[in-house]
Amino acid sequence: MRSIYLDHAATTPMRQEAYEAMIPFLTEKFGNPSSIHAFGREAHKDVDGARERVAKALNAAPQEIFFTSGGTEADNIAILGAAAQKKNKGRHIITSAIEHHAVLYTCEALESRGYRLTVLPVDKYGMVSPSQLEKAISDETVLVSIMHANNEVGTVQPIRELAVIAHERGALFHTDAVQSLGNIPVDVKELQVDLLSASAHKLYGPKGVGLLYVKKGTRLANVSYGGAQERNLRPGTENVAGIMGFARAMELAVAEQPETCRRLTVLRDKLIKGLTALPEVRLNGHPEQRLPGNVNVSIKRVEGESLILSLDMAGIAVSSGSACTSGSLNPSHVLMAMGLDHQTAHGSLRFTLGKSTEEEDIDYVLEVIPGIIQRLRKMSPIQAELG
Repeated sequence: MRSIYLDHAATTPMRQEAYEAMIPFLTEKFGNPSSIHAFGREAHKDVDGARERVAKALNAAPQEIFFTSGGTEADNIAILGAAAQKKNKGRHIITSAIEHHAVLYTCEALESRGYRLTVLPVDKYGMVSPSQLEKAISDETVLVSIMHANNEVGTVQPIRELAVIAHERGALFHTDAVQSLGNIPVDVKELQVDLLSASAHKLYGPKGVGLLYVKKGTRLANVSYGGAQERNLRPGTENVAGIMGFARAMELAVAEQPETCRRLTVLRDKLIKGLTALPEVRLNGHPEQRLPGNVNVSIKRVEGESLILSLDMAGIAVSSGSACTSGSLNPSHVLMAMGLDHQTAHGSLRFTLGKSTEEEDIDYVLEVIPGIIQRLRKMSPIQAELG
C-alpha cells in the first residue's frame, strides 16, 4: 500500500543534513557550554556559531537570538516576559481569535492575573483587519501578538502593517512564525516585529528546540529561573545537538524557500481545484494569501475524524487541524472564529504538503477521496435525516 504523508504542519521528517550536524554533539562533542574548561568552551563556541547562522537567516543580529525548547516556550517567554516588563505602562494585551493555543492560553493566563485581554475577530478567510486593531489598541496596550501564518487554514497575516499600528501606540509586537519560516519569506526587519517565535521540527529539524527573536533594545522580564543560560532569559543547559540540527535545517530551509514556495504552490492549487470540484466541499482560509503547502477544506455531511481514519487506511496521513488539539472533540476554534457552523467545522480536513510531496501523491488523493466521501455520507446520521 502507498504511504503518503500530508501532515507537514504537524511535524516534518528531519532532513539528513540536520541529522548529520547533530551526531558529533551526541557523542564526542558532549561538553556543557557553561563549563569553562576546553570541552565547555568548544561547545559554547559551536552554539554561538549556530546562533550567528540562525540570525543571518532571519536578517537579525546574533545577540537577538535566544534558543528555547520550541515554539510554545518561545511564545510563553515573549508574552509573559513582555507583559511583566511593561506592566507599569499598562495591563492591556491584544491577540486574535485564531492564534495557536500556545498564545491564546498564555494570554488567558495573564487575564486571570488581572490583565485586560482583547481578542480580535477575523473575517471569513481568517484575516485580522488592521482597522480592528486600530479600534482596540490604546495607550494602555503593552503587547500585541498576532501569528504570521495560521497553522490550520494557512492564512498569512499583514504583519508589518499590524506591527506599525502597535508601535504607534508604544506597544510591543510579537508574532508566532512557526508555520511561516521556511515556507514564505521571514525577515524580522521587513516585518518590523519586536519578538518572533520559531520551531525546528516544522522545517525538517529536530524536535525539542526552537528560538525567540528579541529585537535589540526590547527588554523582557524573567519568567523562569535556575541558571544564567541564554543571557538569563531561558535557564537550563542548552540542547547543543538540537541547536546544531536546527541551525543547519534553518539555513537550508531559508535558502530553498523560493523554490519550495513555487513547487508547493503548484501542487497546492491542483489539490484545491480537485477537492473543491467535489459536491459540498469548500476551501477554508484565504484563497490567495495562504501558505504554499496548506489546503484546508470542509466536507459537508461527513465527520472529519472518520475521513482521517479512512484516508489513513488508504495510506494517506492528514489531520483535521492542529496536532496539539487532536485529542479534543470540540470543533476547531479557528474555523468557528471564521464563522463556520459547528457541523461544517467538524467536517474539516487539513492537507499540508512538504518536501516529499509529488504530483502523483496529489493524483492519488484525488482518486481515492471521492469514494471515501460517498461511503461515509451513506453511513452518516445526517444523511439519514435528510433521507
